[in-house]
Amino acid sequence: MTGTFINVATVLIGGTIGLFFGSRIPEKLKATVIAGLGLFTAAMGLQMFLKTQNPLIVLGALLIGSLLGEWWRIEDRIQHLGQVLEARFSHDTKTDSGSNFVRGFLTASLLFCIGPMTIVGSINDGLSGDYNLLAVKSVLDGFAAMAFASTLGVGVLFSSLTVFIFQGGISLAAMQVANAFATSSGMEVAQTDPHILELTATGGVILLGLAISSLLEIKKIRAGNFLPALAIAPLIVWILGKF
Repeated sequence: MTGTFINVATVLIGGTIGLFFGSRIPEKLKATVIAGLGLFTAAMGLQMFLKTQNPLIVLGALLIGSLLGEWWRIEDRIQHLGQVLEARFSHDTKTDSGSNFVRGFLTASLLFCIGPMTIVGSINDGLSGDYNLLAVKSVLDGFAAMAFASTLGVGVLFSSLTVFIFQGGISLAAMQVANAFATSSGMEVAQTDPHILELTATGGVILLGLAISSLLEIKKIRAGNFLPALAIAPLIVWILGKF
C-alpha cells in the first residue's frame, strides 16, 4: 500500500499547486519532466522483464493476452467510457462550480485509475512491496493533477479518494495472492515463485510498451489490450507445472 499512499499524496499536492500556481508552470518544463519519466519507466520495464525464468512464457502470455484484449476491446471500452463521461458533463461551464467539481473529479479519477501502469504497479506493490512503479506514476499524476486543477478546480483533489480505493484494493488483492504462494519460510519465497516472476516479467513488457506509446510518444501501442496477459502468465506456469 506504500505506493498508493504516495500516489494519493502527490495528487493532493499537485492539485493544490495547480489551484494556485498551475498557469505559471512552463509547458517546456512539463514536457521535459515527462520525457525523463518515460525513459525511466522504459528502463524499469526492461528490468522487470529480465526477472523471467522462461521468456517463452512471457511471449505466450502476451500473444494470448493481446488476442483476448483485442477481442474484448479493452482499450476501446476504456476510451468509450471516458468519452461518455466527457459528453455527459461537456455542457458544464466554469461558472457552475458544482458541475465543474463533478467533471474534475470524474476526469481525474479516470486518468489516475485506468491504465496498465496502475494495474501493474499496484500488483507489484502488493506482491513484493516494490512501489517504484507507483512512485513514477505518482509523479506523472502529480503533474496531471496540477494541470487539471488549474482549469477544473477542487474536484480534482477529491479524485485521490478513488486512487486510494482502486489502487489500494488491487494491492491488497495481490498481497493475498502472494500470501497464498508463500510457504512457512515467509514472504521472501513468494517473491521468487515462478508464477509471480513471470507475471512481473510480463508486466514489465507492458510497461515498456506504455512508456514507448504514452510517455515518449514514439509509436502508438494499444497497451491496455495486453492487460489479460497478466493473468495468462501465471496460468501458463501452473499448466506447465502439471506436466
